[in-house]
Amino acid sequence: MSSNQIEPAQEGNSALEALTSEELDNIRDLVNQGDGAAVLAAIDDMHESDIAEIISLLTYDQRLAFMALVGVDIPSAVFPELDESIRDEVIEFVDLEKMVATVQELDSDDAVFVLEDMDEEERQQILRKIPRSSRLVLERALEFPEDSAGRLMQSEFIAVPPYWTVGQTIDYLRATDDLPTDFLEIYVTDPTYKPIGAVHLSQILRAQRAEKIESLTHDHFMLLQADLDREEVARIFERYHLVSAAVVGEDQRLLGVVTPDDVFEVIVEEAGEDILLLGGVGDEAVTDSVYDTARGRVSWLFLNLLTAIAASVVIGWFDASIEKMVALAILMPIVASMGGNAGTQTLTIAVRGLATQELQAVNMVRVVYRELGVGILNGLVFALVTGIVAALWFDSAALGAVLAAAMVVNLFVAAMAGILIPIGLYRAGVDPALASTVFVTTVTDVIGFFAFLSFATVFLI
Repeated sequence: MSSNQIEPAQEGNSALEALTSEELDNIRDLVNQGDGAAVLAAIDDMHESDIAEIISLLTYDQRLAFMALVGVDIPSAVFPELDESIRDEVIEFVDLEKMVATVQELDSDDAVFVLEDMDEEERQQILRKIPRSSRLVLERALEFPEDSAGRLMQSEFIAVPPYWTVGQTIDYLRATDDLPTDFLEIYVTDPTYKPIGAVHLSQILRAQRAEKIESLTHDHFMLLQADLDREEVARIFERYHLVSAAVVGEDQRLLGVVTPDDVFEVIVEEAGEDILLLGGVGDEAVTDSVYDTARGRVSWLFLNLLTAIAASVVIGWFDASIEKMVALAILMPIVASMGGNAGTQTLTIAVRGLATQELQAVNMVRVVYRELGVGILNGLVFALVTGIVAALWFDSAALGAVLAAAMVVNLFVAAMAGILIPIGLYRAGVDPALASTVFVTTVTDVIGFFAFLSFATVFLI
């Protein structure tokens, strides 16, 4: 990553607000003027993340003009910071030699991140121009599954034998050029390059030069299999408060290291992904075009249309009752809305618990019973409230009682659906964030309408 200093935001303003109100307007003016030298001067002291943000905030035409002016000189560290769709546009305006140089300048994990989204032919063109040793490292990383620790790791790390002294290690760190820029741990390996321990950098700095590395080695360190899912990697970092973790292959030989900056990105991306999936918008980004955005949402909206039709069918069964008592039509949305919101609350807790593994087999029954208890308690509370409101509104105690009974049933069913549906999907191997919402909404709408209208038909009409 770049070492550019990040300027603190002005008091009361976020960095993004300062960026959009000042730097962005300035960049836009310079791009419109076609002054490439001035654009380069304007972004020279910026952090790569801010440059990427500016590129993303430019309109499509301005982005193309920006790249035409400064594409060859854009800092390499900007590319990993760009959204995938924006990066694809930007790369079109960067020649092959610039991309080769970019990949070589980046840490291996960032280089893999840029390469993995390219077309196979374009990727191979770049890899063929990279020195063999670096190419083999990148090709090996690209062979691992996309969301695995092998893709997440960086291949630059420091490993020394246990018989070295602290002095030898320090001299090695000072004399060797191709070491990672930033590191907190040094790994200790046996003759077959299998990790046997790790040493914190702080221990190296405080020890005497003659002290052996093996005396400083701690064997309570984490080894991650290269094919381990990146969500599991993030959970391990959070659970054990890691600053780095070694990645090993099937032969248990050291392949690379996962660092906190990569884990932070995983946590943010996975959390954002679950939120988007719960809302039915997939992997949508604010930089997507109108067409791509609409296309991504239409399937989810169509599925919701089918569930709405199912709820309407249930209402149609009781059309005669509704014709006789118009108050039923007025009160129906209350039952459905309360059930939908209660189900969503339970669903959110369940999906989060499954994603973070807070909800597991050992506590699943207890959590299910807890949510059912919450559903009953909330049902009773709101049954009382809505029953009284309906009774006073329509001057009918019987109607209030019917609404109250339907409210208890629907909030209990909402809690049951909200917890059991995501658990069932999870056990079936389906991402609960992807499919739970539509099922829970369908259940609460159908049961809510059916309970309210059937009770009304039996006891009021």
